[in-house]
Amino acid sequence: MLYLGIDLHLKQMTVSLRNEDGDVVLRRQVSTRWPKLEEFREQLRQVAAADEKYVAIVEVCGFHDWLVKWLQQDERCHLVLVVQALGRLATKTDRRDANALSELLWINRERLLRGDRVHGVRTVHQPGEEQLADRRLTAMRERLVRRRTQTLNQIHKILRRHNLEWERPTKSFLTRLVTVWLMTLPLGAMDRLTVDQLLVQWRLWEEQLVAADARIAERFLANPDAQRLATMPGVSMFIAVAIACRIVPIERFPRGRSLANFLGLTPGCRSSGETERMGCITKVGSRMVRFLLAQVVVHLLRRDGSVRAWYQKIKRRRGSKIARVAVMRRTATIMWRMLTTGESWRPGNASTETLSAAEDPRQAHRPRDRRTVLSALLASEVQSGSSSTGSSSLLAGGEVTRCPA
Repeated sequence: MLYLGIDLHLKQMTVSLRNEDGDVVLRRQVSTRWPKLEEFREQLRQVAAADEKYVAIVEVCGFHDWLVKWLQQDERCHLVLVVQALGRLATKTDRRDANALSELLWINRERLLRGDRVHGVRTVHQPGEEQLADRRLTAMRERLVRRRTQTLNQIHKILRRHNLEWERPTKSFLTRLVTVWLMTLPLGAMDRLTVDQLLVQWRLWEEQLVAADARIAERFLANPDAQRLATMPGVSMFIAVAIACRIVPIERFPRGRSLANFLGLTPGCRSSGETERMGCITKVGSRMVRFLLAQVVVHLLRRDGSVRAWYQKIKRRRGSKIARVAVMRRTATIMWRMLTTGESWRPGNASTETLSAAEDPRQAHRPRDRRTVLSALLASEVQSGSSSTGSSSLLAGGEVTRCPA
């Protein structure tokens, strides 16, 4: 068996190949162009014996998917391991990184091949095609919401500059009346042009969000784990799909606290001798899951009496921030229990109205209908034709260039 360590970059990768005795038999840099990769594969076949296979280890990065698939297509590849970064070194080069990966793989070859845990090595789960599609879909929706928020913040900035926020027809900003009000708001020439362009961008984000939500609804109906998580208060279809696709299969976590540790919700520790120092949470897991859990906690504290009472006990001792993180950690443990046992959410000490709402939180708290705002933005194109600002062509969409991502 051979052991291949790869340090991947955009245009090239550094490789280090060891034999069964731990000696380095090949060390070089390989271009990521496909012809060069095929030459490297042929070189691997020349170095290896007749039927000798190899195990590859790669550090996780934002574009390692193609390399994993390319390695798995080789019949000589026995296993591909993707691990988290080993840590920062005082003297770092690509050659040293590849050498450290291959040495780590060779030293722990027996445990890694059996699938056992190695201390200090954090392996990365390779998602399937369906799971990967859900991750990309939910990440795309989060990106659309973030861009829409940036666009709306620019509109707020112009309104506050002229102290016009008080004249808004509704308290909420994402309504049909506000969109119509923004179309007819008297502003200076430059501010009017800026607002018209921002409204076109807002319409674009709303159109794409409607399409993304429709696709998420289809994926939600085909995902039993997401449907089970959606029985929890505050968990919408988007939140359920986004969390489920990032933590399943749940069998890889032996306990609920293992999932909390995987999501970075457990405190760090720096202890030596008799001194114990507990730090803040590690934040080593998915940032999106932690953000969504924080949103779910808000609904749980409002609608579940037992969770709220437990939160208030910790809040009196440690403060609201630590108590909220503790509820997030407990919520992750509850989700692990739900997915492991196949049970739905069971509310604790809550009122009768809370209990009826908790049976199906998607029916109790319906999300805002984006089509209402979108229809107002689309209908305003007709009204903008009589505008004297000269910006009606922007709202017609004929000469608008979409902003780059």
